[in-house]
Amino acid sequence: MNLEHVFLCGNPALDFAATLRARRSARFEMFVSPDRLDAWYLESGIVDAVTPSRESDVEQAVTVREAIYALVSARLAGEPFDRKALAVVNGAARKPPVAPQLTATGRWTEATPEEALSTVARHAVELLSGPDVPLMKECANPECTRVFIDRSRGMRRQWCGMESCGNKLKAAAYRARRRQAEAPAAH
Repeated sequence: MNLEHVFLCGNPALDFAATLRARRSARFEMFVSPDRLDAWYLESGIVDAVTPSRESDVEQAVTVREAIYALVSARLAGEPFDRKALAVVNGAARKPPVAPQLTATGRWTEATPEEALSTVARHAVELLSGPDVPLMKECANPECTRVFIDRSRGMRRQWCGMESCGNKLKAAAYRARRRQAEAPAAH
């Protein structure tokens, strides 16, 4: 089980939604424990320090994550938002967010899990109501369910990341073309 958090999506809310990987097949959960949730908050840059999470914080984070994913999916499909998902994200966004502090060495953000989750929810609100909506795409890898912001030249990006999905699909397509080219020669 690979528990490394990855940040390929271009927005913290999308990266948060991607912590349940391969939603249509294997369903690989990244938030298996409170310390994995805390690790995500730290690795994402949302906070520099976080009060240790409890199981209830993980449950709340998963609820918000699934609501974010439902809203993003609706936006991609051009469908109306689910009211329950809206209530969950808006409820989390209404709580106090992370408050950065200025120190002698620079910016420092220390937060509770609730403040960190509120900050993620606020990123979702800003994303889904802002100018990046037309730039959102789902990864072209059918096994992957990450949604990313495509800021590539010409908006031609197909995969959440070359290392995670692009190279695998390109290699598979190459092997399929080789097999197809060799098949007529075998007859």
